[in-house]
Amino acid sequence: MKFYKYTGLGNDFVLMDNTKGNINMDSQLAKEMCNRYFGIGADGIVLAAQSESCDIRMEIYNSDGSIAEMCGNASRCFAKFCYEKELVHKEEFTVETLAGVIEPKLNIKDGIVKEITVDIGMPKFDSKDIPFKYDLDKVVDYPIQVDGKEYLITSMFMGVPHTVIFTDKIEDENVIAEGRKIEICEYFPRKTNVNFVSIINKNEIILRTWERGAGYTLACGTGACAAVVAGITANKLNNKVKVHLRGGDLTIEWNKLDNVKMTGDAKEVFVGEYEI
Repeated sequence: MKFYKYTGLGNDFVLMDNTKGNINMDSQLAKEMCNRYFGIGADGIVLAAQSESCDIRMEIYNSDGSIAEMCGNASRCFAKFCYEKELVHKEEFTVETLAGVIEPKLNIKDGIVKEITVDIGMPKFDSKDIPFKYDLDKVVDYPIQVDGKEYLITSMFMGVPHTVIFTDKIEDENVIAEGRKIEICEYFPRKTNVNFVSIINKNEIILRTWERGAGYTLACGTGACAAVVAGITANKLNNKVKVHLRGGDLTIEWNKLDNVKMTGDAKEVFVGEYEI
């Protein structure tokens, strides 16, 4: 089974062409392929499939075998993959996901995709959309108690469930210890991604994300979008923000009226064959 290994700022994925429907992916196989010691090693599996409503469909499995509605970094890798492997033949196209339609726009030089801007859609703050335990119109600056500690959170559905926590200082051990507890806490019936944000200025932030189903990754694209949206909502950030992640930088734009736009790169790392 032929696969392509891609990375989006260190958030790495195994991509495969399933437009002919000949790959029978399931949770167990996804876990095995993502295993970094006995498999290929990745944060997730991404399949390109036929779509009846869009130019192409993106199907994502997390490294724990769970199915993801969408993924920001995966979407940039997916867009580059689809164009360079000639699954699509346009510089702007539509992608069907479980979270709705996203629209990548490619910056191409000499036939190579150098940068990708993805229209991620609008954030959804209603507690039913996230989902969140309590019935609220918006989960913004809301206090929760997890393992005896209070957090002031802003949560939203940004392709997947996201929770944002602003802090003056981010330490890796806290992201891991606290992120894994918040991910599975009672407030989030379908779990949540947990984003710790430190603001440098109104145009620049530092972000660290504990990802639902993947753990502490080097970057999270939808997390970057959620962090900026939360900052703009709280009047802490301007409409265009550079986000510093462990694996590199993303640029996020949102003016509250239009969809969130994410811009960054993606790279093909290697190609291989996986035996089942």
